Amino acid sequence: MHAYLRELLSAGVGEQFPEAQIRFVVARGLRNDVPWPEVAGKHEELAGRIAAGEWQPFTEQDPCVASWHDAYRLFGTNPRRMRPSLDALSRRLGKSGRLPAINGAVDAYNLVSVVRGMPAGAFDLDRLVAEVVIRFSEPGDAFTPMGEPDKSESPNPGEVVYAQGGEVLTRHWNYRDADPTKVSEATRNAVFILERISGKAVPDTEMAAAQEELAGLLAPHADTVTLAVLDAGTPVTELADGEPGQVVHGQG
Repeated sequence: MHAYLRELLSAGVGEQFPEAQIRFVVARGLRNDVPWPEVAGKHEELAGRIAAGEWQPFTEQDPCVASWHDAYRLFGTNPRRMRPSLDALSRRLGKSGRLPAINGAVDAYNLVSVVRGMPAGAFDLDRLVAEVVIRFSEPGDAFTPMGEPDKSESPNPGEVVYAQGGEVLTRHWNYRDADPTKVSEATRNAVFILERISGKAVPDTEMAAAQEELAGLLAPHADTVTLAVLDAGTPVTELADGEPGQVVHGQG
């Protein structure tokens, strides 16, 4: 199956957020139904650093979070009511001292998110139909919240969403993911997402390092791992195995 993230500029998102960049890590042949001890170990290491006072999670005063608060306000969302995923996860980490344990793949991208300072997420690639577009919401859009498969929501006018057709995959850009495309223990092919909205807050070098770090965490548990980038200069990218220019990590 091929899946696309297409036309960042088509609905004006690229014009309103010209420094936005999305980096993808596509893992195929994923083995997410077994423990990932190295990721669990990194979670414990991070918890130990927090307990020892050696490291603290990002707050909304940090540019990597503050830039997302500014973006949310631009498309009409109160970021203190619907917090960007990086902000919400970092606040949870600050209160509990440790990241939640969900499954290996989700635990891996949550770790990279809070340490590197960027929203992260993932979709089950086999639940994507053809094109996924980052766009402003449209009349008729419908969203099924994660954990609430029988519920349907209508995004607010002008809200930035990931969508395939009229099916919305995220609310408020990265506030909440949809239930049908979540990554679970049964997921075998997935696309992982790392995002920034400000090049000053999170430079390209940090985005690339985070992408490579996430790929390294996924590679031992997948047959292939490929990389791709979407931004104003490259508004279309195809998420497929072995595309020219992509870095491929073989099974480890």
